[in-house]
Amino acid sequence: MASLKAIRSSIAAVKDHPSVSRRTFCSSAARRYATYTDDTISNLRIDANTRVIYQGFTGKAATKNAQDTIEYGTKVVGGVTPKKGGSEHLGLPVFNTVREAMEQVKPHATSVFVPALLAGKAIEEAIEAEVPLIVSVAEHIPVHDMLRVQEILRTQSKSRLIGPNCPGIIAPEQCRIGIMPYKQYKKGIIGIVSKSGTLSYEAVGATTKAGLGQSIVVGMGGDMLPGTTQVDGLKLFIDHEATKGIVVIGEIGGEAELNAAEFIREYRARTSNPKPIVAMVSGRTAPEGKTMGHAGALLSPRDASADKKAKELEAAGAVVVPHPGLIGTEMKKLLNM
Repeated sequence: MASLKAIRSSIAAVKDHPSVSRRTFCSSAARRYATYTDDTISNLRIDANTRVIYQGFTGKAATKNAQDTIEYGTKVVGGVTPKKGGSEHLGLPVFNTVREAMEQVKPHATSVFVPALLAGKAIEEAIEAEVPLIVSVAEHIPVHDMLRVQEILRTQSKSRLIGPNCPGIIAPEQCRIGIMPYKQYKKGIIGIVSKSGTLSYEAVGATTKAGLGQSIVVGMGGDMLPGTTQVDGLKLFIDHEATKGIVVIGEIGGEAELNAAEFIREYRARTSNPKPIVAMVSGRTAPEGKTMGHAGALLSPRDASADKKAKELEAAGAVVVPHPGLIGTEMKKLLNM
């Protein structure tokens, strides 16, 4: 693992990168990289017909995850491991490159199980092969690598990235791409987008307990430079017929929640019968300057506090709850169920 001094040096170098403003890094980078193209938001609409491949397919972590995912019912159609093309793994074909996999098995999504130092290149390869949905679960991908990935994403309109450093995306009882503990998920009517993986699991538990279930859950991840934002998740759910209510979970660090609040305000103003939205923001007691769990959960001096974010979401029309255990009951009230 990189030393704290090395990590600080890397972040300092990125602050001086010409594509990033000199204002607070977390906030300015999050704003600059808020989204790339709405054309790919529909790629998040996974279902029972979604075809999935793995990058790093024959590795131990990918193998175990693929076994569980196949057992869950997801259509895993193969995987990629360089120099092992032409062989089989778990009874499925292995390819040397993502492009070969695209030509042969035509996946809709790829699950990137590649170590952090190589994950950036793996994501780039998937973008170049025009895989519609790319899910990267790895933590600690070098910031410079993700800056490059973000710039590449903005040159195209075919691929959408979820992550890195995320639990992934799931359509309960249909398709799982990621590492979420899927047994508590239940097919239903609530769409969830969350920066925190753990709190997304809590929201799932609450909506399952309330008898609402979930349509799609997007774990966008806690990195400073996410491939999919809360606003992207909202854009997915407002036009998703199976989704009747939306849950947004935020935390300290960056401005994603403020962007989400602005979007919610505009959505409610232009829509005669908007879908109900329940929100929660964690980290209200977090000390300034201390990273809480992952890279993006860092309260910098110029960042909005968790309280400020919660107030903005509430003012925009979302019902803000202080605890994830209340998400299910509040949503049930809003849906008059």
